[in-house]
Amino acid sequence: MALYKLSKRLEHIKESSFKLEREIQKTTEDNLNIVLKLEFVKSEFALNKFRIDTLAFDNENNSFVIIEYKRDKNFSVIDQGYAYLSLMLNNKADFILEFNEAKERTLKRNDVDWSQSKVIFISPSFTTYQREAINFKDLPIELWEVKKYSNETVSYQQIIKSGAQESINTISRSDQTIENVSKEVKVFTEQEHLLKTEFEIRELYELFKDGVFNLADNVSLNPRKHFVGFKIEGNTFCDIIFLGKSLKLIINLKSGELDDPKGISRDISNVGHWGNGAYEVRINDSENLEYILSLVKQSLKKNRG
Repeated sequence: MALYKLSKRLEHIKESSFKLEREIQKTTEDNLNIVLKLEFVKSEFALNKFRIDTLAFDNENNSFVIIEYKRDKNFSVIDQGYAYLSLMLNNKADFILEFNEAKERTLKRNDVDWSQSKVIFISPSFTTYQREAINFKDLPIELWEVKKYSNETVSYQQIIKSGAQESINTISRSDQTIENVSKEVKVFTEQEHLLKTEFEIRELYELFKDGVFNLADNVSLNPRKHFVGFKIEGNTFCDIIFLGKSLKLIINLKSGELDDPKGISRDISNVGHWGNGAYEVRINDSENLEYILSLVKQSLKKNRG
């Protein structure tokens, strides 16, 4: 994709290259919360015969994330990804110890949701084979391309799976490492949440989802264990919890920030709940859908970077 600087005449911004893999690593680690919404834990974490480039923690999912940087293209994302996940699951105490030594707070084994562990590979480019290799709906591996430009600009772009329907479990029988990891690590899908509820509520959810995606061009879906989140520029702005006969919407605004003249929301800031935000709205039908979307739009604007 060609980039241009907007002036009297468009000026072509040329792509430049990273001289060393370490340059990609340092740029990412210095800006980990901005780029990936993760908390930095350790650089060059050595364990057994492995050396993890970056160990990070996902506070939203309460899980560890392993990040690897690649400039060469001769590696298997599946083999390496599952080898790192196997290392983590077989050495949980070491990962917790590393976190506790690096951070000011103490993490216990039960504080970590190991089922949400994942590996992220970051590279200037990936081969067609590597892109196709991640095309499973439940793969705990992500590919991100990082680009550097002549005007001192850097971009990060996740490679999105193209309509993945197959499960990684279809090939796990032939690989013991994949099979063992798959028993503990779980990637949740939108479809799994839809199966929890009645047909009419599924249709209502589709109406709501279409409305949310029409609020902005770069809204993305983030299925999680207990709910489905909607994100803008990496930030969650609302979550949907699927109930049998209704949907529970959690709006990611702090108490006092939501303008709700109809008073259909409930402040749950002092109540334990799933999802991000202080406001809950029950959706039982499409009657107030446009108004509900106006409430969601307030959160979208607030969380847009």
